[in-house]
Amino acid sequence: MSTELSDPTATTHVDFWFDPSCPWAWMTSRWVDEVAKHRDLDVTWHIMSLAVLNEDKDVSESYRAFFPRALRYTRLVAAVRELEGQEIVKPLYDALGIRIHPGGSKNPDEVIPAALAELGLPVEYLRYADSDEYDEPMRASHFDGISRVGQEVGTPVISVDGVAFFGPVISPAPKGEQALDLWDAIVAVARYDGFFELKRTRTREPIFD
Repeated sequence: MSTELSDPTATTHVDFWFDPSCPWAWMTSRWVDEVAKHRDLDVTWHIMSLAVLNEDKDVSESYRAFFPRALRYTRLVAAVRELEGQEIVKPLYDALGIRIHPGGSKNPDEVIPAALAELGLPVEYLRYADSDEYDEPMRASHFDGISRVGQEVGTPVISVDGVAFFGPVISPAPKGEQALDLWDAIVAVARYDGFFELKRTRTREPIFD
């Protein structure tokens, strides 16, 4: 049985910052979707960018080589949000992520047109993946999330009723009562003002459904 440390009948306001390329953010987003089946969650989805997060950091060349591809997805989501509205962000994330992560595609020139077509969006939006036209709102969204948790984190960032934290980093995404137990425990820990970090070394890769 779930410990129900949060009131399961109350609306919980959640903000979720993601980079579409991050498999760990994808896993966490599937968990939040599972919790939302059983709890009244009001979730707002926001873009953040691993490329922006690491632009001034000393990272390996192999990791840095990943950023141009990742930046194309973040720029696309930021542009489509400005053009189509906030309500398109989650469907676009889902359409991109299912192809990038379970689908295993590393080619944005295949992923982006397919995702746009799935949602009935103009294929011409593909050009925004290679444009800095909407970098200002993209970066503003990124720094809004990061400012809540500090620079030494990654994606995802989650805020629950105004209490923000990085993660959780999970694999696979839990289902049912297990998903609710994890939700209640993490929200309870995050609400303690003096709590900052709980971590162990990852021993598995993302396990996708």
